[in-house]
Amino acid sequence: MLNLTIKRASLFALTTLLSTAHIIAIAEETNSEEIIDEIVVRAHPLSAEGLAQPVVVLGSEELQRAMDPSIGGVVSGIPGINSSSFGQAVGRPIIRGLGGPRVKVMEDRIDSLDVSVSSPDHAITIEPLIAQSIEILKGPSTLLYGSGAIGGVVDVHTGRIPHEVPEAFSGAVDIRSEYDNADTDSFAIRLDGGSGNFAFHFDGFYRDAGDYEIPGFAESLAQRAREEEEEDHHDDHDEDHDEDHDEHEDDDHEDEDHDDHDDHDGEHGHDEEEEAFGELPGSELRAEGGSFGLSYVGDRGFVGVSVSTYDARYGLPGHSHHHHGHEDEDHEDEEHGDEEHEDEEHEDEHGHEGHGEGEEAPPILDLEQTRIDLEAGLEAPMANITSINFRVGINDYEHTEFEEGAAGTTFKTESVETRIELVHEPLWGITGAAGIQISAREYSALGEEAFVQPVDTDSIGIFYVGQRNFGGLSIEGGLRFEDVEHDPTVGRNQDFDLSAVSLGFIYPLTSEWTLTGQFDHSGRAPIAEELYSNGPHLATQSFELGDETLDEEVATNFSVALSYQSDVLDVSLSFYEAQFDDFIYQSNTGLEEDELPLLQWTQSDATFDGFEFDANWLVTTWSEGSLSLNAMYETTKAELDRGVQRDLPRIPPQRWRLGASLTHGDFVAEISFTDVDNQDDLAPNELETEGYEDLRLYLGYNIEYEGSQIKLFLTGRNLTDDEQRYHTSFIKDFAPQPGRTIEAGIRVQW
Repeated sequence: MLNLTIKRASLFALTTLLSTAHIIAIAEETNSEEIIDEIVVRAHPLSAEGLAQPVVVLGSEELQRAMDPSIGGVVSGIPGINSSSFGQAVGRPIIRGLGGPRVKVMEDRIDSLDVSVSSPDHAITIEPLIAQSIEILKGPSTLLYGSGAIGGVVDVHTGRIPHEVPEAFSGAVDIRSEYDNADTDSFAIRLDGGSGNFAFHFDGFYRDAGDYEIPGFAESLAQRAREEEEEDHHDDHDEDHDEDHDEHEDDDHEDEDHDDHDDHDGEHGHDEEEEAFGELPGSELRAEGGSFGLSYVGDRGFVGVSVSTYDARYGLPGHSHHHHGHEDEDHEDEEHGDEEHEDEEHEDEHGHEGHGEGEEAPPILDLEQTRIDLEAGLEAPMANITSINFRVGINDYEHTEFEEGAAGTTFKTESVETRIELVHEPLWGITGAAGIQISAREYSALGEEAFVQPVDTDSIGIFYVGQRNFGGLSIEGGLRFEDVEHDPTVGRNQDFDLSAVSLGFIYPLTSEWTLTGQFDHSGRAPIAEELYSNGPHLATQSFELGDETLDEEVATNFSVALSYQSDVLDVSLSFYEAQFDDFIYQSNTGLEEDELPLLQWTQSDATFDGFEFDANWLVTTWSEGSLSLNAMYETTKAELDRGVQRDLPRIPPQRWRLGASLTHGDFVAEISFTDVDNQDDLAPNELETEGYEDLRLYLGYNIEYEGSQIKLFLTGRNLTDDEQRYHTSFIKDFAPQPGRTIEAGIRVQW
């Protein structure tokens, strides 16, 4: 039993930090003449080169071209990576079909500490504009980061805590504006400097976007067909009801009036949704924030702190239509009685005027976050120890969901996460790292639409990873033990003892061909929402019911990759399979509760498997430039091991992409065409998602001016204005992706 508290965890973090700072000061005094390069901090404590686990790094150039309001949107172009979606603000990464609480999103190796895993309409509170790089670890990363990383890790590196004193003052400004969609404007600034042993960092950002344009109706064709079928069924039921009461003339008359009203309600509801054409209501976004960091840097290490804020206000598209439609029907049918005919006439006069006075505005989510990050690193602190790194994040998060201007549900969380990593020199030929990770979280959702009771969650994990070479063969492996405890306000505590083991290899077949493979066996504890949900969850238009008897989820993963690398050609082929015991998922029961579909958290054995292909070919070069081509293909299959309709919900469909890149002097041009297939492998009560095409173009021009680098760029997305719906989105049938989007910008660095 952990019984950690936020205060105790914070005190432990502060005490450890001060101790590390004292060691750094002593180390500087006793060895001031010895200069050692800075500690390189990455998502893996061992070198990222040669890891058996697939690792993808997006640098500053790649980030600029893939920029998106959400982290999921930024990384979704990578083979094997997709994104969820809930309007512009929300997009969580999905790695090889796994997302939500199975993919850990981090800021500089510490969890984002928000509530984005608790609901698909909650945003990740990391702004992509301030990222220096993003690292993606595909596949299980539970050894290093715990059960929340059973599907992978996305680590956003910000540099908010300086690791060294820069030689000169530097900075960057990024300004962007969309001219063909949503009228989006964004601005970001970054400043880095220092003097003596002190280094500082400052960044700030602002993003403002209106409702974005869509190429057609907000509601999908499949959803409209389902609604028409339900209306026809409802009408048939009413006709049968009328025939059974033919002998009662007065009752006949009342029933006919009621039928007329119901028919009109159905038509009006359909027409109202059809009016959401060409623009998606509730897709607006405004976000702002920034940070200040300060570090003391010695010859062998550093200690630093940063304070950051993140404030956002964004709409929830596809949210109010379904929910308020139910409410309005109940309210009118049950309470207004004799006023039905009067309301019908009023709707006939005003029901086709768009979002006018009679229509409710989409809900708004307003969030505030203050975060404190601490880090200290020391090289060669003692014999046989290469480095030690201490890292902590402390977060205070709150958001309120507003409907028609009135505050509804308020979500709050106070979280602390601490990790200590120690890398040792080769021992019996093994280079390795050991560490400890401790986290404490106090979570509450208060309001009439709160579907999860307040829960405190504590966890502690210890781990070791090692690597050894046997000639040309490199073997790596590791072990982790973890304890996770949930303490709800009502109900029984849940305590999970977890373990993870991993073994991988890298074997160069020739100087150009390399074979890698990995085996992982790991467990994941259910999150609070899976255990304790019990109420209407309006973001997913459902009534969610948790299960306190859920067991841990256990995954056994196998992956193998064959890669070819030469001066002109890079090719990678990857196969993977994940077998889950007691996979936790939401089952659509087909029943209703509070006139919402009842989704029950349950578990069953399941299997995920897939294939990825990625290739880059440098076709030709000349004195001032080059031409290269690239291609990508991916497919994922996920289904339960037993049952009639076994496909799991919201699994991304297969897709392929072709692209070309041209550079000439200071000019660069890139074009890509992506084809996303239909998704017809469906879970019960899930609608098919039509495929789409995505044509993108990037143009950039670099200018050198008095020591500064100026980049002018123009980006086009969905240039064919195709209707795009992510099958991974809970609201895919109510909220498509943006239509044709043209963005222009300038970035200045000095």
